[in-house]
Amino acid sequence: MPFSTMAAVVFAVAVAVAAVLTPLAQRLGLRYGISDVPGGRRKHSGVIPRLGGIPLYAAFCTAVLLTRTFPRSDPEEWLRVTGILVGATTVFLGGLLDDKKQMKALTQVAGMAIVALMAIPFKVFIEVINNPVTDQQIWFPWYVMLPLTLLWLMGSMVTMNLLDGLDGLSTGVTTVASLILFVHMLRLEQYSTSLLPLALLGATLGFLPYNFHPAKIFLGSSGAYFLGYTVGALSIVSGAKMATLLLVMGIPILDVAWQLFDRWRREQPLGIGDRGHLHFRLYDLGLPHRSIVLLYYLLTTILGGLALMISSRLLKLLAILTLAAVMALTLATLSRKDPTTEKHPRS
Repeated sequence: MPFSTMAAVVFAVAVAVAAVLTPLAQRLGLRYGISDVPGGRRKHSGVIPRLGGIPLYAAFCTAVLLTRTFPRSDPEEWLRVTGILVGATTVFLGGLLDDKKQMKALTQVAGMAIVALMAIPFKVFIEVINNPVTDQQIWFPWYVMLPLTLLWLMGSMVTMNLLDGLDGLSTGVTTVASLILFVHMLRLEQYSTSLLPLALLGATLGFLPYNFHPAKIFLGSSGAYFLGYTVGALSIVSGAKMATLLLVMGIPILDVAWQLFDRWRREQPLGIGDRGHLHFRLYDLGLPHRSIVLLYYLLTTILGGLALMISSRLLKLLAILTLAAVMALTLATLSRKDPTTEKHPRS
């Protein structure tokens, strides 16, 4: 089957499965009481089911499995794809358990570490990066590779979970990130690998109309952790596109890093919940819900465009550092006023 035909099938199937299963997930969430009610940091109206992981997971896995027969030049590529599917399944099921039981933060962290470790035997790990100054490859020994991979995958899951504070925010940012990864791989003629972010792109687009404000369904832990793990893993199997993803996801990643630093500086527990994240602060300043989400979409798209246009690894590094400086200044200014703190282990 030609690549263009396979790509069309993968994308269409992912969109269709997500669109069809999302209403079913809504009904299941309401029926079994896996829903969110207004209160605390949640400002929505009514009871909203939080089983968004079901359609996203099913759509992505179904579309990826369709690529099994597509020719691959790398004999180990399907091993890594299998690793992504195994990890995605594990984090999805763990997220479902958290959606039902509301597990403690430490338990969730342990679960994320286990999922990240599971990726190693399938060769989903960060073994080599390109030096942005010399353009030479840097190979890591196992004792560096292991913690670096754990940090990357766990950080991606945490970031996506914490970003899930406004309707459609995490889903839309993942949509942009998936599109950028797809285009980037396509330009490098990594055709078989590019089908993976395309499958995730279709899944998020099929789900987003139900998740955009006012949301009819939330991601829940199953959806947020699934998206975080999958995006992080895809950036690894695509040839370590970490610099690209760092630029695309720069705003939410830096927001999480600042939030952890700010809590440590204020001598607050790192796992405590508050409205200190950038999207919450903008909302509390009076910006409309949809405007904040669309602003994130726009900025993520611009940063993704820069990642595609900038070929120099050194310039990408400088762009990331510039973004970090701007974000630090913005968050430091907004942090002068303490956010309303709420003891909530999930933030």
